[in-house]
Amino acid sequence: MLNYKTSEISPSHSWVVLIHGLGGSSTIWYKQIDEYKKSFNVLLVDLCGHGESKDKYTQVANYTFQFIAKEVIKVLDHLNIKSAHFVGVSLGTIVNHNIALIVPDRVKSMTQAGAVVKFNARCKLLLSIGHILKNFIPYMWLYSFFAYIIMPRKQHKKSRTIFIKEAKKLGKLEFIKWFDIVKQETEQSYLSFKKMKRNFQTLYVSGINDHMFIHFLKKEIATVRNCKLLILEKSGHVCNIEAFKKFNSISIKFIKKYKAIKKAS
Repeated sequence: MLNYKTSEISPSHSWVVLIHGLGGSSTIWYKQIDEYKKSFNVLLVDLCGHGESKDKYTQVANYTFQFIAKEVIKVLDHLNIKSAHFVGVSLGTIVNHNIALIVPDRVKSMTQAGAVVKFNARCKLLLSIGHILKNFIPYMWLYSFFAYIIMPRKQHKKSRTIFIKEAKKLGKLEFIKWFDIVKQETEQSYLSFKKMKRNFQTLYVSGINDHMFIHFLKKEIATVRNCKLLILEKSGHVCNIEAFKKFNSISIKFIKKYKAIKKAS
């Protein structure tokens, strides 16, 4: 089972589950934890191969986003958490999409930071090049390259540093397993988004400089009844770190608005 940490106020308080992205760990929520703990029970998980879950999945040859989502659900079952609000960042937003498809009645709301729902042509090209090179160059070269492509600006330095530092703990084999699902499941992740987006109260939060993904989000979400996109100034892909005060304020307000479970329609 995935490694996890909890902070519980009381059984009557709502649970918030925090899902990190590729190369991160539960520690990347350090700007949110203290604020969230004031109002919610909080569950942090380290996804397969990450953080304290690093050595728990070495016997699993390949991952899928559905498999990873089911591992998160196992933690919910273990803790007897019947329903929760899910907050994700980057590729963690794809995990959230899959959780919503598998157990829709257990999802009260979703807050998606720097959501990845479809890759543009440039990103697909870079992934194809990376797929060719992944077995021949140090994985941290490849990860660092993508970190700079996604978070290129000076203001992104803190986010890049955190993710690169955490990614060093992954190891090459785990990195390749994750890189493969990013490459292979791009279309699947988009289909997951298309299936669930109308059925769940979802807040998408992106930095104005999230140049790889924000344009698609603007186009796709504009006409969707249950989804809302907020764009934060002076931040990029990892907006929960770069604009944490604003992110905390709007995400907490959004979660409190949907304390009751919203049934899928």
